[in-house]
Amino acid sequence: MPENLDNRKRKILQAIVEEYIETSEPVSSGSLVQNEELHCSSATIRNEMAELEQIGFLEKPHTSAGRVPSEKGYRYYVDELLREDNLSRKEMEMIREMLEAKVNGLEDLARIATTTLSEITHYTTISIEPNVNNHTIVDIKFILLGTRVLMAVILTDSGIIRESIIKFDEDLTTDQVNDLTYVFKNKLVGKPLEKIEGPLEEYIMAEINTGVKVIEKIIEEINKLLESSSKAYIEGANKVVDMPEFKKIDMAKDFLNVIDAKDIIADVINTGMAKDINVYIGSESEREELKNFSIVTFNHLLDGKDIGTIGIIGPTRMDYSKVISVMKYISKKLNEDYKKGKF
Repeated sequence: MPENLDNRKRKILQAIVEEYIETSEPVSSGSLVQNEELHCSSATIRNEMAELEQIGFLEKPHTSAGRVPSEKGYRYYVDELLREDNLSRKEMEMIREMLEAKVNGLEDLARIATTTLSEITHYTTISIEPNVNNHTIVDIKFILLGTRVLMAVILTDSGIIRESIIKFDEDLTTDQVNDLTYVFKNKLVGKPLEKIEGPLEEYIMAEINTGVKVIEKIIEEINKLLESSSKAYIEGANKVVDMPEFKKIDMAKDFLNVIDAKDIIADVINTGMAKDINVYIGSESEREELKNFSIVTFNHLLDGKDIGTIGIIGPTRMDYSKVISVMKYISKKLNEDYKKGKF
């Protein structure tokens, strides 16, 4: 349960968070006196700020007389005070135009949404492909590229394609490849994408006149395709350059290390999808590498189909209102366009 703050403290905390997000400078009572929504004297604001600091919502940097939000303060702001209509008409029009790009499948849609989110918010975004194990195989093909080289192609009902080049130590004939395609199609098409277990090997070996080593090699490669079902894509990795936080060399290095190791963010993105939008502030991610950053994740379904999860990463001084407003508007437009049959 969120801590109970009276209305004046709520307004002062909201004003401090929003001013700090905008200016990146510690907020003083003097600057808040100018805020028309507060209607408080400087002395009253100072007292309230002192109390907010005492209960852990604000922090005082050593080199400043002003205050900045703490993790606890940001969390309260996101949960209780955030405004979700923080989009201009121009931004909404940009989103609509960017989402009009040609889409050939859910993979394309996820990438377009990721690019749009990064362009509008000016933060780095990373998208994780959906877990294709929940999707259904609609086609599987084997294409002979050489006497000992085979390409396996798997297509799911969501438009996601997996392909792999398989090399063998013995020659394959066209008839063998045709037989392989026939048997794998009959066994896999219409089934969920899952790892191929032993019984399938036994079935294929009993039904087809192909060497055991060939069958084992194909099943091994297909399993690798299914295990590597969550690819990560990054957009706007350079967008942090102008942020004040990253003028500090250590902060910039930490950020680049996190971006380089995509699995760190992917682990957070794929954790605990309790809601469509999840916010992890600083240490809430439970990863030491992310203690100075915030991640906001967006998980979206279209008619029950998972298009993947998109995460935004930035400093804890993130414009949460803008980020969440953009995410919700993108979600709304995707649903509208999907119902109109645009993709």
